[in-house]
Amino acid sequence: MKSTILLSLRGYVLLEIRGRRLERLVNRLVEKRISVWDIRFRAEDRAEMYMPLSDFFRLRPLLKETGCRMHVLKRVGFPFILTKLEQRKLFVLGVIGFVIGLYVLSSVVWQVRVVGNESISTDDILQAARQEGVYTLQWKFRLQNSDTLSKKLLSKLPNAAWVGVEVQGTHVVIKVVEAVLPEQQPLLSPRHLISSKNAMITSIFTEKGRPLVKPNTYVRKGDILISGILGDELNEQTVVAKGEVKGLVWYTPKVEVPLVRKYNVYTGEVKKRSYLVLGGRGLQLTGYGKLPFTHYETIPERKTLQWKDYVLPIGWLNERVMEVGTMEQPVELAEARMHGLERAKSEILQAAGDNARVVSEKILHEKTENGTVYMEVLLEVEESLALEQPIVPTIPTPAPTP
Repeated sequence: MKSTILLSLRGYVLLEIRGRRLERLVNRLVEKRISVWDIRFRAEDRAEMYMPLSDFFRLRPLLKETGCRMHVLKRVGFPFILTKLEQRKLFVLGVIGFVIGLYVLSSVVWQVRVVGNESISTDDILQAARQEGVYTLQWKFRLQNSDTLSKKLLSKLPNAAWVGVEVQGTHVVIKVVEAVLPEQQPLLSPRHLISSKNAMITSIFTEKGRPLVKPNTYVRKGDILISGILGDELNEQTVVAKGEVKGLVWYTPKVEVPLVRKYNVYTGEVKKRSYLVLGGRGLQLTGYGKLPFTHYETIPERKTLQWKDYVLPIGWLNERVMEVGTMEQPVELAEARMHGLERAKSEILQAAGDNARVVSEKILHEKTENGTVYMEVLLEVEESLALEQPIVPTIPTPAPTP
């Protein structure tokens, strides 16, 4: 007779029987309809057999009758597991409490995220979601259907074209597609385009208005480049001057470049710390004590428990605190000079705006003192010069009365 799942649920034992009347005992077992299987005679006076737990207590009278002795070698089945668990009640209660706690923690919304929004404020979206019962520490079973939530949030966000709500484990993700509204052109008053800097004109393109300068002419800051006044004194018309004017502007920035470059390197000394993370809080487990080094860099590595698409609010965080040292590397004079020029050009181009470019560069003065190169650079930059200036209408002065 072979063991089955049913036998494992009911329980069975492996017995060792000793005695000179083993055959008599086996015959009596058959007569009493006591189930046994896998009977193995290890010697003339010793045998092993399996017996279900329900028949085990009927064996003692037969042992007395045949003069045999019994020893239990193995206990198998659910009843014996229950007996062990009864002896470890605190462990069982801890396991049950852990399962209940895990279920409760996985039934709560721990994070609400908003993705896809640009012009619509995240706070406005979260406030609308809160009004519909979507917020942190909310029970998941109290959340409305995703389609219902999407429709209600869409009605509360007039600048959204589509809103989707997706529950991912303990996280709720609100996806927003914003409505594309036509850009409203501002109402502009008549204006001139004037020069923002002293420069040499290199190109001029007039879309609307009357150009007053030509290429290769020098202008000063405030000179009118494109006039917004058309016609003559009798037929005068003011318009919004439009166009693009570029010119050469000269800059003389001063830069300082050290001849020693400092950078950080890892020394190889590492201290590890680990934390148990529950929601947004962490409990440190290892790595207590003061850090043995002053300068360091912390590299975190966080892992969370996940089952399929469900992210549980339980995880752990491992931190590697690595000591950082400072090293110095000498810089050649030519390299320092090149680095200074590049830094000067980068700063000037950033201030000059888009589409600006350096036409020529030249070092005017250079000196080296205390491990630092001091330079004065001449940069010739082509950039946009046009600056708006409103046209103020002139009020005619009334003629004096005689």
